Amino acid sequence: MKPTTLVDVIEHKAYARIGLLGNPSDVYYGNTISISIANFWASVKLEPSDRLVINPHPYHDLVEFDSLNHLVNRLENEGFYGGVRLVMAICKVFYKYCKNNNIDLHEGLFTLSYDTNIPRQTGLSGSSAIVCAALNCLLDFYNVRHQVKVDERPTLILEAEKELGIVAGLQDRVAQVYGGLVFMDFSKTQMDRLGHGIYTPMDISLLPPLYLIYADNPSDSGKVHSTVRQRWLDGDEFIRSTMIEVANLAVEGRRALLEKDYAKLASLMNHNFDLRRSMFGDDALGAINLRMVEVARDTGAASKFTGSGGAVVAFCPDGPPQIELLQEACLKAGFIIQPVQVAPSFLKDLDLGSSSSA
Repeated sequence: MKPTTLVDVIEHKAYARIGLLGNPSDVYYGNTISISIANFWASVKLEPSDRLVINPHPYHDLVEFDSLNHLVNRLENEGFYGGVRLVMAICKVFYKYCKNNNIDLHEGLFTLSYDTNIPRQTGLSGSSAIVCAALNCLLDFYNVRHQVKVDERPTLILEAEKELGIVAGLQDRVAQVYGGLVFMDFSKTQMDRLGHGIYTPMDISLLPPLYLIYADNPSDSGKVHSTVRQRWLDGDEFIRSTMIEVANLAVEGRRALLEKDYAKLASLMNHNFDLRRSMFGDDALGAINLRMVEVARDTGAASKFTGSGGAVVAFCPDGPPQIELLQEACLKAGFIIQPVQVAPSFLKDLDLGSSSSA
């Protein structure tokens, strides 16, 4: 069918995210608390057009180089892939989802383009942000937001990334779909029953001031899950019991936030990192990542990875004097530090009304 009305240009942002507690247990039927942050984002623009076009980004999808040396240096620093493949993948997954669920799509066509300022390899979910923003554009262009359940959207985003061989969990995508502060229950019972977790938004005013620390040249966060995942699948008792302990930190953290027990929150953040370190080992985590955590802890701040490595979230329970110490320590160590700007939830009644539990 043809679109009934002329659609204007549509543009959506999806923000970077911080895993506050419980990660990486989202991949292991656990619990997490995550925050969508306005410090960085990806944006996707959709314009009606006569043909379906996915525009390459002038920097991230570069195909022209000054020399062979330029090409090689670019590939070594940025990798082979930009965002075009991500946008194409969500178009495919979205189309198949709608077809399988008898959701009619009009025959209008569009041009999609994207931009992002999320630093690469910082564990801030840059790839899924592009996919999330593109999905939001598709939902609005086809006017089917009310027909695609909000708690199923993170699964669609993850499926698009899986099309490209990206190995990840649902946590990041949930944070980017919902925005704000979200508690997530990925228990096997819920996952088997619903096909996704149970996601509970929390009041962002419960959060204390947090700080984001990252390096100009971080390690690849994609390597961190490798051996632990297989050991978990093989039934390794240490990995399984430790991952349950990590998941329980999010449950305790939810209680600590509701009670504004920030001393407890600091303790849980530190313990989360220590448990991760015991499972993955220093070689897998990487020297730069470990150094970021240590720099923060040397000032008495609580610190842990935002994701799988590349950036750290820190909390200074002793207030402004400790924050100043942390800023000075990061500057001396050559790390970038900035206050976390929490992005509030931007879901509307139409979105929330489409949830499986509504």
